[in-house]
Amino acid sequence: MSSRADKAANLERAEVLVARAAATGADIVVLPEKWNAIGNAETLHDAAEPLEGESVAAMSTWARTHGITLVGGSITERREGRDKLSNTCVVLDPEGDVAAVYRKIHLFDVEVGGLVYRESDAEEPGDEPVVCAAEWPIGLSVCYDVRFPELYRILALEGALLVTVPAHFTLHTGKDHWEVLLRARAIENQLFVAAAAQFGETIPGRWSYGRSLIADPWGLALALAPDEETVISAQLDRARLEDVRAKLPSLATRQPGAYRWPARV
Repeated sequence: MSSRADKAANLERAEVLVARAAATGADIVVLPEKWNAIGNAETLHDAAEPLEGESVAAMSTWARTHGITLVGGSITERREGRDKLSNTCVVLDPEGDVAAVYRKIHLFDVEVGGLVYRESDAEEPGDEPVVCAAEWPIGLSVCYDVRFPELYRILALEGALLVTVPAHFTLHTGKDHWEVLLRARAIENQLFVAAAAQFGETIPGRWSYGRSLIADPWGLALALAPDEETVISAQLDRARLEDVRAKLPSLATRQPGAYRWPARV
């Protein structure tokens, strides 16, 4: 997607794309990060909703209508009693019920490409990894999380066979890091990765990389989006995952007794 500050327009476009994805035969559909509204801190506060708000209600309807598991990318969540917002991924099951909620742990406070990004100005971090117990156990993450391999190892050890990475990756970092990071997370944890991304000038003067991607447990890209609003899909083969894990058993031959966090981190 190429979401902007207009929530109504974003909801309308997302509904069309979810329907297109479901029409491919997809059982699981993934939306990108902040698909319902993107902008500065003021825009995010204006667009923020509780989980009972219109965006989750819309996703519930789409999931129920199409009979899909919908990994709702992320929305900016307003939580009672908290000054700051959460960057929250909600998963809806095929009946439209909430199956899991994950709040982005790692906030994007960086300076890249001559631009400063400070997610912590408006948002607070989550503090709990989440695996959604679906037919395909889904490990949840959001964008900048992909740079923290320890999170993905925990998701794999908690049983995830697919990890989703809804994102709003910058053009400056994406051209060098996006595909490398996604394929690395797939290879080292021997699971599928589905990354749905924003693309284009979502914020004036700030360009997103795009190139949504689905990778298999060997790190091969099964599908890659062109530079346009679109849908990509791929068949996830559990036998393929099991074969990779059996023949190159890096997960099974871990030595957790030898691992220690440094005294100073």
